[in-house]
Amino acid sequence: MKFARILLKLSGEALMGDQKYGIDPAVVSMIADQVKEIRALGVEVGLVIGGGNIFRGVAGATRGMDRTTADHMGMLATMINALALQDALEAKGVHTRTLSGLEMPKVAESYIRRRATRHLEKGRVVIFGAGTGNPYFSTDTAAALRANEINAEVVMKATNVDGIYTADPKKDPSATRFERIAFQEVLEKGLKVMDASAIALCMENHLPILVFDMNKPGNLVAAVKGEAVGTLVS
Repeated sequence: MKFARILLKLSGEALMGDQKYGIDPAVVSMIADQVKEIRALGVEVGLVIGGGNIFRGVAGATRGMDRTTADHMGMLATMINALALQDALEAKGVHTRTLSGLEMPKVAESYIRRRATRHLEKGRVVIFGAGTGNPYFSTDTAAALRANEINAEVVMKATNVDGIYTADPKKDPSATRFERIAFQEVLEKGLKVMDASAIALCMENHLPILVFDMNKPGNLVAAVKGEAVGTLVS
C-alpha cells in the first residue's frame, strides 16, 4: 500500500444519492463496501463526514440564524450521518467507532486523540463526528485537523468529479484537470478544493490532499495503492 493510514473526507451531500435531502441507504452501503475493501488490505481509516444533506450551518446563518447556533445544528447533522455510516459498516462486519467533537456519551465516545489512535491501531474504522466541536469551523477544517492529529499520511477528499480542474468541468467543457498542484497555487487561484483554512493547515504540516471521484468503483482502492487517481495537492 502507498498509504498505511488515511483520513477520508466525505460531504454530507454524497449520502443523498438522487434524493433532494437526507440519506440514501444504497449510497451509504456502497461507501461502506469501499471502506471495507481498503480495510481488508490493512489500511487504517479515519473518516470525517459533513452534514449538508441535513443542515448546513453557514446557510442557516445567512438566513438570520445565530451563527453559533446554526453551526451546532450542523454538527448534530454530521453525527446523524456518522451513525448511519457506522451502522452500515458494522452490518458488513467492519469494527467501527464514532468519536464526537461534542460530548454526547449515550450516542458516541468523546474525541480524545490517543483513544482515536488506539482504535486505529486495533484495526477499527474511526468516524470523527461533530466537526472540530467548535462553531465557525467547517468539516473540511475538521478533516485537516484530525488527519494531522492522528498522523494520517494523506487526506483523501471524495468528490463527484475526478480531481481538480481549472474551472467547473460541468459548466466549462474546456476545463482541464490537474494531475498535481501545489498548495500555494490552490490558494492563489481560489480553487474550490477545501476551505482555505484546511488547505493552509495541510500545507503547514506537509500533509498531502488527494481529490478523487469515489463514485467510480475501484477508485478508493487504487488511491490507497498510489495509482494515478484524481489530483494530488502537495
